[in-house]
Order: sequence, then structure tokens, then C-alpha cells
Amino acid sequence: MHTIAIILCVALAVFIAENCRELRTFRVKRYRITSRKLRGMGEKRILFLSDLHNCSYGEENMRLMQAIRKAKPDLILIGGDMLVRKNGTSYEKTVSFLRQLPRICPVYCANGNHEQKLKEKPERYRQSYKDYKALLTEAGVIFLENETAEFSMGKIRMRVTGLEIPLESYKKTGRHVLTRDEMEQRIGIPNYTFHILMAHNPAFMKVYLEWGADLILSGHLHGGMVRIPGLGGVISPDLRLFPRYSGGKYHCGNSEVVVSRGLGNHSIPIRFWNPAEMIELKLSGPKES
Repeated sequence: MHTIAIILCVALAVFIAENCRELRTFRVKRYRITSRKLRGMGEKRILFLSDLHNCSYGEENMRLMQAIRKAKPDLILIGGDMLVRKNGTSYEKTVSFLRQLPRICPVYCANGNHEQKLKEKPERYRQSYKDYKALLTEAGVIFLENETAEFSMGKIRMRVTGLEIPLESYKKTGRHVLTRDEMEQRIGIPNYTFHILMAHNPAFMKVYLEWGADLILSGHLHGGMVRIPGLGGVISPDLRLFPRYSGGKYHCGNSEVVVSRGLGNHSIPIRFWNPAEMIELKLSGPKES
């Protein structure tokens, strides 16, 4: 029994030490995305930032900003939950950080459940979504609230869509199940161009894939908080075990899926074998034969 107690104490100490380390650091996770639709474009870099939750890496988020500048992105996509909607918190530092990004390259922003709840239920919160959006829009951030933007990368035309699903689809129990028809009512259908979909909650990935984007970007699950090699994330923030799309890159038919493990945490401050991450995507056409 004495030996078992020592082993348990050591394991607990290792867990606490590693959890503390992972809550204070982040990594840059790189993926390559290739598509025939991008033939002749050359290589372009997109950064995907998600689930910051007001976290700050150094004074004025200096370490994260340095990593962003070092990546030399052609485009920055923000996947939502950059703030915390809880009363008593402030998004001031987050806004100050995000306002700097359009000086680097174009920035498109989709909302997560935290921003969406501030927007749809303003009577519950002292923080103002209207002010949050206005401050970022003034700095050049382009919001996509069930909207699509078209832009060029080199000679290639692309589209990016920000999807907002019903708030009931985020419930822990008895949640609303998103359908393809409902999704199309909100954002229409994709066309022949290379199309990026930012859909915060990966729980409805099957529907997103049916919709037909070339690249789907999600977050929300914080990597499953604790990860087991070979099994992936253990538990999602909505308390579902072993979520299928907890973090990483997945090839699904004609689509590529990238799910961020997020840059921050809020209610449950746990990360183990699950470092926070900024996603760097290298996009290009297929290699010429």
C-alpha cells in the first residue's frame, strides 16, 4: 500500500506540473493543404487562431504576436471564443491584441458560442458584443456572421464563410441537432471556388462535410483537455467522452478538416499531453509532374 501511495503521489505531482506548464505555453502546429483548385497559386500561409478565451502569453500577448509575425501569414482567420462571456471578465486585452493583426495581413473573424451568446442575449452580460465588434471592425477585422467573403491569393479566387449555429446546439443535454437544410438557410451553398468554412463546433462535422467546403476549420473542444496517444482527446468541455474531432488534421473525402486545440482555457483549467496551439496552414496546388 505504501508503494502504491508513493506512485499515486508521484503521478499526481507529474500531472499538476505538466498541467501548469501547458496552461502557460503554446506551440505552432503546421499542416499542409493541397488542392487542384489551388494549382498555379504557389504556397500561401494562413494562420488559424481559435479559443483564446482572453488568455495572454506575456505582456500584451507579446509571445503570441511574435509567433504570428514570424510566420509571415498571407491571411489570418479567427475561429471564435477569443473572449469569455462571463460577467466579471474583461476582453480589453484581447481586443488590444486582435486590433494589431490587420496591420500584418487581412483578417476574417467568425464567432464562437461565447461571442454569439453575448450578441444574442445582451441583457445577461455587462460586456457588450456591439462594442467588441465595433472596436475590431474599426481596426480592419472583417466579421463573418453567417456570411461569406471572396478574396484573391495570387491568381486564385477563394471564399471564406463564418457559420453561426443555433445556441441550442451547444447545450450539454438535449441539444438542437443541426441539419444541412438549416445550414444552407444560414449560409447558402458553396460554389466552384476553393471554399473555407469556419464552423466553431466540430460536433456537426458530418453536416459540414455534406455541405461541401474544401477546408473546414473548427475549435471549441480544447483538444479534449486530456489526450491519450492513439485515442485522442478524452473529454470535451460539454462533458462528452472521446469526441471524434477533438484536434488535428483529418482527410474526409474531398474535404480537409483542421480542428484547433485552442489557445486558451476558461471554466476547466486542465491540459495534459494537449498543448495549446496556433495553427499554421501552408496552402498550395499539387506538385507539377
